[in-house]
Order: sequence, then structure tokens, then C-alpha cells
Amino acid sequence: MNAPVAGFVDVGAVVDVPLRGSRVVSSPRGDIAIFKAADGVVFALRDACPHKQGPLSQGIVHGHSVTCPLHNWIISLETGEAQGADHGCTGVIRLRIENGRILLDVSALAVAA
Repeated sequence: MNAPVAGFVDVGAVVDVPLRGSRVVSSPRGDIAIFKAADGVVFALRDACPHKQGPLSQGIVHGHSVTCPLHNWIISLETGEAQGADHGCTGVIRLRIENGRILLDVSALAVAA
């Protein structure tokens, strides 16, 4: 990760995240999965399914959702909420895109006091 700027930290280029794919960013609070949907929209979630903490970054991205690779839970990339009959939520990390770079909210990356 690069140095924070105005509450956000640069974690990489948008072009480095494949369409319908993900990349993982490590933080003191655990891994964060950066996803890019087929329409180019970028999302960031804690890399842990609310069901059994499966690595969402290894799941299949479809629309604005990801399917957990462990038990097929479908998680909204917009809200972090499990879809359908499943219940639970993973943390959504605020981000900004500036000059083709992905900037994550520093407050979500810091160690809890």
C-alpha cells in the first residue's frame, strides 16, 4: 500500500484488477478483496464470507455479486449482504477511483484501538 492521501490510501491501478475478477490487499485488520464487475465498476469488501469466512476473492463475480467458493453463498458487492435465503453481511470498504488508481478508506484499514 502507498502513503495515505486525505483519508484514503492508494492500493493499485484499476487496470490491474481483471473484469469479473479480484485482487487482495492486506491490512492490519485483515485481507480486503477488490472486485471489478463486468461493467467496470470497482468494489471492496472484507475478504471473508459471513457464513464460514470463505475467501470471497476466490469466488465467481457475476453482475454486482460474488459467489463464495466454499458454500455458494451469493454476496452483494454493493452492500456486503448475503442474497436469497442466506443471512449475514461482510464489511464494505469505501473507495474512490482517481486518475485510474484505487483509493481505499484509511479508517477501514487501521488497527482498531
